[in-house]
Amino acid sequence: MAPKWRELADKLAERIRAGDYAPGAQLPHIRELVEAGEGSKSTVHAAYKALEAEGLVTSSRGHGTVVRQQVPLKRLGIARYDKAKWRDSDEVAFIADRVASGRTYRRNEQTQTVSLVEAPPAVSAAHGLPAGAEVYARARLVKEGEQPTHTLTSYYRPEHVEGTRIVDPTPGPAGRGGGFRVLYDAGYEIDHMKERVFARAATPDESKLLQLPPGEPVVELHRTTYTADGTVVEFAIGVHAASRFAWEYEFQVPDSATDKEDS
Repeated sequence: MAPKWRELADKLAERIRAGDYAPGAQLPHIRELVEAGEGSKSTVHAAYKALEAEGLVTSSRGHGTVVRQQVPLKRLGIARYDKAKWRDSDEVAFIADRVASGRTYRRNEQTQTVSLVEAPPAVSAAHGLPAGAEVYARARLVKEGEQPTHTLTSYYRPEHVEGTRIVDPTPGPAGRGGGFRVLYDAGYEIDHMKERVFARAATPDESKLLQLPPGEPVVELHRTTYTADGTVVEFAIGVHAASRFAWEYEFQVPDSATDKEDS
């Protein structure tokens, strides 16, 4: 049986999703729910903290607990990688998503660790490396305010990034333009990508790190980035909180029959 605070949190979450508490509405004060028999002060407080961790409400002194806008972030497709964004400006991919979503951001909302590791099998396969080869793993946790949205770990061959800002663990993108700009400056201009996405159950560690509500799945992304000659310069694995993103793609519809006629 779920603890009392969890039952209350789920009950309130259901009312929020049903529209009983609209975005911007204030939830009842803790004492009101206590007086209504919903539980002790500590029970209601724990329920409200759970709702906050799940991104449904915000709490602040003087304003109480308020229902958040539940519009998910746009996770752009092709447009987030526009070279003009990172090569000529400083709009790295996660920032491009925030701008398109009309949301604020801070560069330090992306934290990271960098380490030299033995390549996992999927990474070895993507880079065409033998088993046991070492790669640089650049692992990021991205947040919107205090709420985590996703993790992304990029794997690079050492000869491509040794001595560059990519292996600098300073929080935030790897300097102006981020990792793609670093590769560009090193002579590895990205040309095309392949992305594979699939949903799955979150692991306990992922649920804790991303502050997921019980039972929420994650969307896993595998991204392979190539230069024009087919060299793989990055293989990345991302884990996204399913409810915090809307994946958006816009592209030209191909006509392979016409393409064959023209060749």
